[in-house]
Amino acid sequence: MSDAIEVQEEQAAPDFTLPAIGDDEVVKNNQVHLADLKGKITVLYFYPKDDTPGCTTEACSFRDANHIMQQHGIVVLGISKDSVASHKKFADKFSLPFPLLSDTDAQVAQQYGVWKEKSMYGKKYMGVNRETFLIDKDGIVRKVWSKVKPEGHAQEVLDTITSLGL
Repeated sequence: MSDAIEVQEEQAAPDFTLPAIGDDEVVKNNQVHLADLKGKITVLYFYPKDDTPGCTTEACSFRDANHIMQQHGIVVLGISKDSVASHKKFADKFSLPFPLLSDTDAQVAQQYGVWKEKSMYGKKYMGVNRETFLIDKDGIVRKVWSKVKPEGHAQEVLDTITSLGL
């Protein structure tokens, strides 16, 4: 198998368990196990870093759309390499009502193919790419957004859920 695994649409979402903060209905024993969410539509969004401009914009767009998502039984999960303590500060600062999962060793990011080479100021490094996966009630990936623009992304996700009739 090559290093660059990419999760495709219509494929089963790779299962995982990660430490997390947030919603007690989803977070059990301070962790989230994806398989426990079968029967629910899940929006799994990967983001580079807590409390940075783009990541804050994206998180707040999901926060602002969260009541609509909850009405439709949709679970939103944010994942980055940040620690649980960092997630707690981020969630508290911006009143984020959904779980944030800590993937400190980037194992889940690698499973989903979002751990990629990046470049800043000519320096190459590995990091989490901003990508979102829409997982249906049967655990199948129905939509992958690989080039996410943080502004309005939550509405784009809601529109897709509606158009797919999920």
